[in-house]
Amino acid sequence: MLKDAEARRLSKFLSLVLRHKPDQLGISLDANGWTDVDTLLTKLKTKGFRIDRDQLQYVVETNNKKRFAFSLDEKQIRANQGHSVAVDLGYLQQQPPQFLYHGTATQFLDLILVEGLKKMGRHHVHLSIDDQTARSVGSRHGRPVVLLVKAGDMAADGHVFYQTDNGVWLTNYVPVAYIEPANRLQ
Repeated sequence: MLKDAEARRLSKFLSLVLRHKPDQLGISLDANGWTDVDTLLTKLKTKGFRIDRDQLQYVVETNNKKRFAFSLDEKQIRANQGHSVAVDLGYLQQQPPQFLYHGTATQFLDLILVEGLKKMGRHHVHLSIDDQTARSVGSRHGRPVVLLVKAGDMAADGHVFYQTDNGVWLTNYVPVAYIEPANRLQ
């Protein structure tokens, strides 16, 4: 099986090509973000990833954020969310819990408290069900800060939410009125 470091390296590369730059590997994504597994494995070999289907399945199953999914017949694979390329993941509108969380770095806090949470280069703003996940996400970009999002109030006011297969909540924009730094609530 793959060593942890190799699995992490492959997961990061899969995130890149299945979410942002499929052309960097010479693959294409269909309208729903799927690509052929056999083609992916062949193309990965050209980039130094000498893996087989079982090793790819291992990376999909053990990824701590459940970033990837196989189709039911396991002939295709896609990223679950976070795309900057145009795809329709087919998520249905859902009622969110009253509160969700967003992790960011402290250097972005002042701007967020003026402009709200924007999707930036992605299709949606990503929100977590718990503050620990949000803190982990925020720590990728510096000293983390966790924001409480009043998702229930947003939904009541007409904002649309989706939930991915791996539990990430998505929305198009979070206005400032629905954001509060979580540490102010303690």
